[in-house]
Amino acid sequence: MPIAPPADTGARRRPDPRLLAVGVFIAAAAGAWVGQRLQRPARDTSSEPAPLIDWAQARDIAIAMSRDEVLSMPERRRLDAEYRELVTRCVPIVSDYTGDHLPEAPERTFAFDRVDWVNANIDAFERMFAPLEGLNLLGDAANRTVAAELMGALNQKILSAEVGLLLGYLARKVLGQYDLTLLGREPVAPGRLYYVEPNIRAAEKTLGLPSKDFRMWLALHETTHAFEFEAHPWLRDHFNGMLERYFAFLREDAANLRASGLGGLRLYIDRIREGGGDSGSWLESLMNAEQRTLFIEIQATMCIVEGYSNHVMNAVGRDLLPNYTLISRRFAQRLEQRSQADRLLAKLTGLDVKMEQYRLGEQFIDRIVAERGHDFARRVWTGPDFLPTMAEIRQPELWLARIDRRDGHNPSLPSVAYAG
Repeated sequence: MPIAPPADTGARRRPDPRLLAVGVFIAAAAGAWVGQRLQRPARDTSSEPAPLIDWAQARDIAIAMSRDEVLSMPERRRLDAEYRELVTRCVPIVSDYTGDHLPEAPERTFAFDRVDWVNANIDAFERMFAPLEGLNLLGDAANRTVAAELMGALNQKILSAEVGLLLGYLARKVLGQYDLTLLGREPVAPGRLYYVEPNIRAAEKTLGLPSKDFRMWLALHETTHAFEFEAHPWLRDHFNGMLERYFAFLREDAANLRASGLGGLRLYIDRIREGGGDSGSWLESLMNAEQRTLFIEIQATMCIVEGYSNHVMNAVGRDLLPNYTLISRRFAQRLEQRSQADRLLAKLTGLDVKMEQYRLGEQFIDRIVAERGHDFARRVWTGPDFLPTMAEIRQPELWLARIDRRDGHNPSLPSVAYAG
């Protein structure tokens, strides 16, 4: 929970940096909507606003940042075969450890360059944002306000450029990815495994990593994601349900903004002043209590998804890979030695939350395995009611006690809280 500044310091008169950051974010969003409304030809009487994001422009910007080291077709075919062979090796290893079965994973494995990654993920971004498109956030009267004229310069191009720059940045960082379509209308299909070859080569060169073992290490992590979602189909449905509820909340906020015009921005300012959320995330500070509860539930699920994959990668990698210790140590150093620019961007975009998910989730699974064994830890995949809450992830003994109560017994538990 945020600590209030002392009354005698005068700090209350200083602008809250979270308020400034969110103010810029809200103004940009509002200005972008108003700007694209103002740019319409006078003869256009359509009641449907133009999209908030020009996805073609966002794609062009991201691709312009990613054109170096494009894979040739012969190289792509060779690498596809190599990564599929890696996954073929990983599948029985992960299956033996987890006790789960995964069909046909190697056929869904692809070597990507950075342009490939942008193209695959911008389509996913567009699907994710689709529920918010077409919302007239400020109402038709906005075209006639002075505020609309002042914010007209903050138009659709700004938001499109921001999305493009973010995707272009991420395209240079991601090493591997399990891509599972969410919020889609098509029948449920298995996910796909991507390995971004230029980034993997760069990591090997920069960190001095042995290529064969490092690529196997990565493949163990990504292959485990496929097991998590495909051996436990309820997990995808659970994720979709949470995302649909989250976008429903966003639509409610949009309706409030539309009803109140620019004055509706007060809604967000009041939430920030109330000090909602204890994570320090500016994103959480925009939410009401109900939205925040759902957001934390999504975070907790992601902690287990990422943390379990790291646990499996490490548990089997220790015995499988001769250079396991070297890879783990240097990769950890890579994360710790990020530039100030990388740290700032991670904070602004929420990527630092992603890294925290890896750490907390892995610590939780490791703790449960150490105390009760892997078979007991696997109970997180029984169904939504068995997933730990964020409080339980930070204090695993709480989850152990809850599961024991379900089983009808309550063995003695450690009295020292596990901070995580």
